[in-house]
Amino acid sequence: MPSLPTKPALRERYDRRQEEVVDAAAELFGANGFQATSMADLSSATGLTVGGLYHYVGSKDELLFRICHGLMEPLLDHARAIAADGSLTPGERLRALLGEWVGHVIARRHSMLVFGQERHVIEREPRWREIRRARKEFERVLDDLLEQGRASGELSYDDRAVTLLALLGMVNHVPQWYRPRGPLGPDEIADGYWRLLARAGS
Repeated sequence: MPSLPTKPALRERYDRRQEEVVDAAAELFGANGFQATSMADLSSATGLTVGGLYHYVGSKDELLFRICHGLMEPLLDHARAIAADGSLTPGERLRALLGEWVGHVIARRHSMLVFGQERHVIEREPRWREIRRARKEFERVLDDLLEQGRASGELSYDDRAVTLLALLGMVNHVPQWYRPRGPLGPDEIADGYWRLLARAGS
């Protein structure tokens, strides 16, 4: 890849165009599969020449990494901020996190599908450690909020590990069935999951 622009305006435009390329790749990889999608397909989807694509990304594998990495880091940033918000009770923090999380996976549903279907392609690469680290930290934040919510009396459940796995499964599966014109929006889905959890054991 060529050197990145140094002038702020040019760098902003470069970053925005690169993000558009990654988003287009997520949609194509999700619909057609990673292996079946060619750089020519990406060229058609983005309006860039194949050579122009390499100005923004070095390879298909790099695109796949950027898709997966772009899922976790923004979500983790939100989770950290919510967990540190002392103005909310533990239960309220968990409810807020569920809202952010469900909204995030819906907004990036193409990337979520790619993550589930194609991550095996790059899981053995050293840079996958960054994604695994972010996933583990997010799960720790979620687990801590579950424990704090039980200690505060806002949540009730029998097994925290099972509850954690259930939440991960429910929320991360949303892109498989969510329809933008369906009866449930992100807020309704997140609130429904919250009510299930808040009633657990009652």
